[in-house]
Amino acid sequence: MRKEQLRAIIFVMVAFMLGCNEYVIVGVLPDVAKEYHVSLASLGYVVTIFAFVYALTTPLITSLANRWPRHRVLFTLIVIFLMGNTWTAMATNYWSLILSRMLTATVAGAIISLVLVIASFVARPEKRASLVSWIFAGFSIASVIGVPIGTLVSQHLTWHDSFWLITWLTLIVMILLFWLVPRDTPQVKGHMADQFVIFKDRRVLVGIFFIVAVCAADYTFYTYIRPLITNVLGFNDTWLNWLLLVMGVFFIIGNKFGGVLANNGGVKKLPWMYVAMTILLVLMAPSFGWPWLTIAIIALVCIALAGYGASTQLMFLNIAEKEYPQALDLASSLNSIFANIGISLGSLTAAETVQFLGLTKVGYVAAIYGVIATILVILAAKWRDVKVK
Repeated sequence: MRKEQLRAIIFVMVAFMLGCNEYVIVGVLPDVAKEYHVSLASLGYVVTIFAFVYALTTPLITSLANRWPRHRVLFTLIVIFLMGNTWTAMATNYWSLILSRMLTATVAGAIISLVLVIASFVARPEKRASLVSWIFAGFSIASVIGVPIGTLVSQHLTWHDSFWLITWLTLIVMILLFWLVPRDTPQVKGHMADQFVIFKDRRVLVGIFFIVAVCAADYTFYTYIRPLITNVLGFNDTWLNWLLLVMGVFFIIGNKFGGVLANNGGVKKLPWMYVAMTILLVLMAPSFGWPWLTIAIIALVCIALAGYGASTQLMFLNIAEKEYPQALDLASSLNSIFANIGISLGSLTAAETVQFLGLTKVGYVAAIYGVIATILVILAAKWRDVKVK
């Protein structure tokens, strides 16, 4: 196997590792609630805080890290990530869990940002969109394999053991990164203010607000996907794991479909997908009387939720390469930064919706974000090739 292929595999493994850390908590929330004697609604804020810290710290760390060689920064951040995840595995109370998740969130976004930049340099031009889509698919693979396994381990052992598995995975990933990551990717160094100039570009702004809206729509219902499947739809724990697996498969399909779109028009091909997503979210609540119909609707929504990544990532990178080369590392982090702002907003919305309207109304509220996302992606498609500041 060539080194180029091995690098592609390890880049996907990094995304898988980060995805497991971020998503497994959703599958084990009921078990955490039981151990810590706190409400499920309160634990929804664990997801919110993680996403908020992720979004707040990623641009700062990515911009500051531009002063040192990328590979050294990446190795340092992986070590911190290992410490944070291991702390989560050992957490003995609610606040210990919160603090450990905050530490992990501090570095997770910068890790995937650096990996995406390095990948864009090592991939051949014709393979770039495909590799980016596979890296994003690593997060979906975490949903397919990581979340069901983490949930199963939590059910039969403890939720702590789910995070111990991620610690062992991180050690393997770290060793492979030391071996495979190139040491000579080109960098254009600049002050932090020079990098943040990218936020003056309207194409970038509309792209990032679109990502926020899509991910808010996602986590308005996905934060409570386990009680939605078991309490509302009536599936038992065995079916829960299989259904989480199916949803992860559809996320992967969405990622790969997104890679095809990125190679054939990019964001210009996205608007109709988000019109369809919004309609499906509206139909979610009326479908609860027919559980398998609801599962089909959620599966189709998963395709749309995962389909934007490659197109927006390449749009940001292309804009930065041509007009803001000093902000390339920051541009690579925009997807992950604003996805987590969206996740934070969505999980907060989910917690408030469950508290005041009930679990069965999450689809309607998610559809509001879907409408906003559709409007924004239409603007992104219109402005993509026009320099508007």
